[in-house]
Amino acid sequence: MSPRIKIAALAAAALLLLAGWWIFRPESPAAIAVKEQPEGGSRPLTIDQLERMGVRTATAKIASGVPLGTMPATVTLPPEARVAVTAPFPGAIRQVFVIAGQSVTRGQPLATMVSRDALQIGSNLTRARAQLGLARATANRAQQLVHAGVVAGARGQEANAALRQAEADVSESARILNIAGASGDGSITLRAPISGRVSSVAVQTGGPVDGMAAPFVIDASNTYQLDIQLPERLAGLVKPGMTVTLAGNVSGRILSVGSAIDPDTRSVLAKASIGAASGLIAGKSIMVSIEAGAGQQVIGVPTSAITRAQGNDVVFVKTPKGFAQRAVVVGGSAGGETVITEGLAAGEEVAISGLTEIKMTLGGE
Repeated sequence: MSPRIKIAALAAAALLLLAGWWIFRPESPAAIAVKEQPEGGSRPLTIDQLERMGVRTATAKIASGVPLGTMPATVTLPPEARVAVTAPFPGAIRQVFVIAGQSVTRGQPLATMVSRDALQIGSNLTRARAQLGLARATANRAQQLVHAGVVAGARGQEANAALRQAEADVSESARILNIAGASGDGSITLRAPISGRVSSVAVQTGGPVDGMAAPFVIDASNTYQLDIQLPERLAGLVKPGMTVTLAGNVSGRILSVGSAIDPDTRSVLAKASIGAASGLIAGKSIMVSIEAGAGQQVIGVPTSAITRAQGNDVVFVKTPKGFAQRAVVVGGSAGGETVITEGLAAGEEVAISGLTEIKMTLGGE
C-alpha cells in the first residue's frame, strides 16, 4: 500500500471516531437515551433527564373557541322549504316564463295556461252578474209595492231572498276565479307562491296540464339543513342546540342526533338548520365544525403534544417520576390547539416537545 493511501485511510478513520464521539457525547440526547434505557424493558425518564433533553411541557386546560371536530355534511332542504305549484284546473300551457334553476320572487308569473273549466266558471260569473242585476231591480220594485200596500210583505221577503241568492252566486264564482288566478276568458296565470329557486319544470309550451301534477317546484333559498356524518367517537358529545359553523362565518344549530351507528361508515347522522349563504345549494358536500355547547367542558392542549403510537393518538403526561404515555381521543383543532374529548383532565401537564426522544426511551414505535 502506498503512503498516500495509508494517509487517506487514517484520515477517514479519524473522522469516523470524531463523529461517533459527537453523537454519543455525555450531554447529547442520544447518549442520554442509550444510558437511561434499562435492560429488559423501559421506564419513565426522570425530571432532570427530561430537562437535559430540552423537553418542554404545557398544562391541559378547558378549551374555548376550539371545535369538537370537523366532519363532512351534505346540504339539504327542510321539508317546509319545497313548494309545489299546481294548476287549479286541467288545461294546456300557453307560455312558460322560467327555466329550472332560475331564481324567482313571490308572485312572479311562471306560466300562463288556458282551461275549459275556467272558461265555464267565467261564463257562470257573467250569468250570475246578470241575474244579480235583475234580482236587485226586482227587490227594489217589490219593496216599493209593499210600502204602497199594493202587495203583501211576503212578496218583498221573497224578492230579497232571491237577491241574496244572486249575490252569493256572483261571490262564489268570483272567489273561485280569484283563487285560481284565472280570468273570465279561461286564461290562468301560475305564479310563484314563495321566493326561491325553480328546482323543477315539468311542462312545456302547448303541453297538457292536469290537476294531479305539479308543473313547477320551487325551493326556498333562505334556509337549509345539513345532514352531518358524526364520527362514532363524537356521537355521545354532540347535542341539539350546539353551534355548527362552515366557511364564510355561516353558523347554524344542531336539530337532532341519530340514535344508531351506521355499520358501514361507523358514523351517526345529525341534522342542523342553517341560514342562506353564498354558494349553498341542495346536494352540495361541505365540511362543517361543531362547537361545544354551553356548560360542556372539553380539554384543550397544544397540537404539538399529540403523537401516534401503536395506531392510537397519545400524549405524554408528566408524573413525579417522569413521563407516562396515555391514549386519548382527539377532536378538532384551531389556532394551534386541539380538543381532547377523552383521556385527559384539566390541570395535567403534557410534553409539547421532544416527543420522539420520550417515545424512544419508553420503548415506543
